[in-house]
Amino acid sequence: MKGNVIVGQSGGPTAAINSSLAGVYRTAIDRGAGKVYGMLHGIKGLMDEEYIDLSDYIKNDLDVELLKRTPAAFLGSCRFKLPDIHQDMATYEKIFSILNKLNIEALIYIGGNDSMDTIKKLSDYAILTGSEIRFVGCPKTIDNDLALTDHTPGYGSAAKYIGTSVKEIIRDSYCLEYEKGLVTIVEIMGRNAGWLTGASILAKGEDCGGPDLIYLPEVDFNVEKFKDRVEKLLKTQSSVVVCISEGIHTKEGKYVCELAAESSKFVDAFNHKQLTGTAAYLCHYICKELGCKTRAIELSTLQRAGSHLASRVDILEAYQVGGAAVLAADEGDTGKMVTLIRHSDDPYQCGTEVKDVHKIANDEKLVPRNWISHDGTYVTEAFVTYVKPLIQGDVSPIMVDGIPRHIIRPAAKKR
Repeated sequence: MKGNVIVGQSGGPTAAINSSLAGVYRTAIDRGAGKVYGMLHGIKGLMDEEYIDLSDYIKNDLDVELLKRTPAAFLGSCRFKLPDIHQDMATYEKIFSILNKLNIEALIYIGGNDSMDTIKKLSDYAILTGSEIRFVGCPKTIDNDLALTDHTPGYGSAAKYIGTSVKEIIRDSYCLEYEKGLVTIVEIMGRNAGWLTGASILAKGEDCGGPDLIYLPEVDFNVEKFKDRVEKLLKTQSSVVVCISEGIHTKEGKYVCELAAESSKFVDAFNHKQLTGTAAYLCHYICKELGCKTRAIELSTLQRAGSHLASRVDILEAYQVGGAAVLAADEGDTGKMVTLIRHSDDPYQCGTEVKDVHKIANDEKLVPRNWISHDGTYVTEAFVTYVKPLIQGDVSPIMVDGIPRHIIRPAAKKR
């Protein structure tokens, strides 16, 4: 590489997103990049000229290992939708003037669906104006809903956390007995895709029966039928554990969380509604209808921040795709995203390719219908076969005084 590289992180963070950042940094330096800049808070920060020289923070191998083991976005993140090129050329002129000032040869953006929309628009503008800057997307999302890739870095660690947590919740739920039973509803992230909730099946094994019911947003949800199923289960067991996606909805398309009297009205820059309170609503409903004790548990950000339960496969692949993004840019690719291609399940083998980001941005990969039970209340063995290789191995935190040590950066001043 003859010029400099700049990298950003966007969207919801994960336990593996900084491993991709480490892969970008190391590979860019090895390929001869002069500097590797990090944009603070994604493309929005870049527009405000907020960036750092990563060599000021990553000085040795220990810093790289700390970075790989640190959850959340080291550089900070954002949810910012770039305008249509032809409606707001000034925004792109500003971004490219900053990139040119920094002598940027390649921009790498680590993120999910919305982030790939940013790569698509920037690469389109570069082609339109004859700019030689190359733009490559690096996949990241615990939602695992990016098209054309077998899975996304961040998902394996989140799945491992969910499987472990649900197993512990199940064990806890049988400690006390209640006259009319206990119903525990675990709310797991997933707006339209149920990859995370499906991972709750990982709790099932020789020492655990797993959750009793699993509901994904790929199948319409019927509140009345749900109550009937829970009631039937309580006739033969003292505890029922249900795992639901936050985005489950009725056949009319209404999110279950919106059935509550008080539901969030917040929407982000991409017009996504905030989904929260689904488990709480259903617990209130079940308690009212059946008179049993209920407990609502929202894993919320814990499932994407649990680096102490990170999957080794996930961390290694996150690092791998970060490096592959730099290699792709150095070899002349632009308007592309690195994808993971699975070659086999047992033994698990996976490689990388680059695909056209225009076929990925603003699309969603859902759980195949035949990986969900016919009645929509569980996942099949095919789902287990898919997810199990992604959670293998552990990455031990670097412990200091009994608590994991993370790498952090001081707030940078606006330039």
